[in-house]
Amino acid sequence: MTHDSTPLPQPFGPDFQADPYAVYAQLRRQGSVHRVVLTDGSPVWLVTHEHDVRRGLADPRFSVDKQHSGSGFKGFSLPPALDANLLNLDGRDHLRLRRLVAQGFTPRHVDAMRAHIQSAVDTFVSRLLGRLEADGQADLVAEFASPLPLKIIGDLFVVPAEEQGRFSEWISGMLAPTGKEQLIQSIGSIHQYLVGLVASRRANPGDDILSGLIAARDEEDRLTEDELVSLAFLILGAGSENVQHQISNAVVTLLDHPDQLSELREKPELLPAAVEELLRYAHPNLSAIRRFPTEPVDIGGVRIPAGDTVLFSLAAAHRDPTRYPQPDQFDIHRVDTDHLALGHGLHYCLGAALARTQLTLALDALLRRLPHLRLASAHEDIRWTTTFRFRAPRNLYVAADSSRS
Repeated sequence: MTHDSTPLPQPFGPDFQADPYAVYAQLRRQGSVHRVVLTDGSPVWLVTHEHDVRRGLADPRFSVDKQHSGSGFKGFSLPPALDANLLNLDGRDHLRLRRLVAQGFTPRHVDAMRAHIQSAVDTFVSRLLGRLEADGQADLVAEFASPLPLKIIGDLFVVPAEEQGRFSEWISGMLAPTGKEQLIQSIGSIHQYLVGLVASRRANPGDDILSGLIAARDEEDRLTEDELVSLAFLILGAGSENVQHQISNAVVTLLDHPDQLSELREKPELLPAAVEELLRYAHPNLSAIRRFPTEPVDIGGVRIPAGDTVLFSLAAAHRDPTRYPQPDQFDIHRVDTDHLALGHGLHYCLGAALARTQLTLALDALLRRLPHLRLASAHEDIRWTTTFRFRAPRNLYVAADSSRS
């Protein structure tokens, strides 16, 4: 173990911004588990080998509950009304809250939503086409990737369309703030908005997920008020932001691999398999949410003390050559599709079926209706947001020669 007086490496600097996968590859070759610091100086254990990441994500001794942090980890320093969510709870509390909302995200329920999702996809593809025809190029993030999942998840909570965009801006300001002031303002705006949304829906309930949660709170006492608001925060935030980034990353990846893009256009039946490979190869979340060992745990030949902060690197695991042959190659015919992009163990993504369906229908529509889609400038000109948490394009300007609806 690194001595306390020895400066810890900081791998999340300029090299990481330029190519996080190269940094992870170097760390992976040196070993599975590394003691490093985040950009704010916080020490963490970073786990990079696929076997150890998979094992750690399913190990109940690695808790997401900040009460088990021995260093007083605060993360975003969220108020209690946003902090009591599934990503901060283990065991019975996690399962109790998960059961309250799980019915709305089962594969059967998502399949019943398919026509609604398709309608939203078609609407935003048409909007993208209109912008392309008018201006010759368009920002695929602003016109398509961002508003699509916002509408889908916003409709589940009956969030007015004019408010969905503002909420997305606050989430972005929280996840990748320009400074501490924007972080504080974004969290405050999210908190104030969700408390108001709950109050409004409590006064005028309907047939939606939020109304059901309010009833579970007020009539059955199955969750606290903070847990109610926190669930809304998690589902609205994660349910929109993650899908937005995955769509954007997927489009960049496909445009970077024109042969496989052409094959998908010719054989759309390959799209479900391609979606799984995109989740492995270009998943925006570089690390799973931090964990805290509830007792000393040996992993990757290293003993991690109880209470230390641990990051399991999804990006490093997904490019591990001991698990995936030629892992740095994008391959829609890859046989091993058992990735970790949607989690593993207790914290497997609640909205996995919804995310897969949105991604599949979104890419299918882009392939069909924009057969000549291309980047409007060189790949090197794409501006990325890259943190230790995630990587995705800030904007994605595209063109489509001879575009037709």
